[in-house]
Amino acid sequence: MSATQAALTQLLPLAGDTFDKNKVTPGILGFIVFAALAIGVWGLMKSMNRHMGRVDFEEAPEPGAAPSPSADRT
Repeated sequence: MSATQAALTQLLPLAGDTFDKNKVTPGILGFIVFAALAIGVWGLMKSMNRHMGRVDFEEAPEPGAAPSPSADRT
């Protein structure tokens, strides 16, 4: 038996008195994971807004199509 296993077997009975088996919480690790996901989504949305601002939505006319009336008014 290693020292880690010996320490765990001695500490587990102590945790049994204070640990409520009906109440489970995510703890600090759950908060860190959730915060990392939130920061990642925020960064992706900022990047998407920046990329969408660079997109030119004006469509080029199809070849052979009649020119629009506004194109003749230059």
